[in-house]
Amino acid sequence: MDLIIWRHGEAEEETEGQGDMQRALTPRGEKQAQRMAQWLDRQLPETARILCSPALRCEQTVLPLGRKYKLVDELAPDLKAGGLLKAAQWPDARHPTLVIGHQPMLGQVVAQLLGLKHDNCPIRKGAVWWLRTRERDGHGQTVVVAVQSPDVL
Repeated sequence: MDLIIWRHGEAEEETEGQGDMQRALTPRGEKQAQRMAQWLDRQLPETARILCSPALRCEQTVLPLGRKYKLVDELAPDLKAGGLLKAAQWPDARHPTLVIGHQPMLGQVVAQLLGLKHDNCPIRKGAVWWLRTRERDGHGQTVVVAVQSPDVL
């Protein structure tokens, strides 16, 4: 299975009277989303499932991709990595799954799946990590297929 993790682009700071879920992308965040969407559109198979946090900044990040997506409450800010893995059906999903979400959850998933010493892996705003599960010599492995940042596109 392929699990593609996409951190939302740069977002506005939270203001009084505005909740975290309503924070919008900044102009820079919109550019990050556009660049990454163009790259992803060339790479993602048509069969990919797309799951998105219900936070405004995540939905704004996925919109330039121009594909159907599903808002998933388990991907909301401050939730745990287990919810993401369950929603994505890791490692058993039949189709690649793209998840648009937040730190620290995304970094926790990367650290867990790659067996990193630390429990969190920093992921830049707007960046994508493409992970794949495979079996080698009777053991399951997670490999990194690609890491892409909108800053270099």
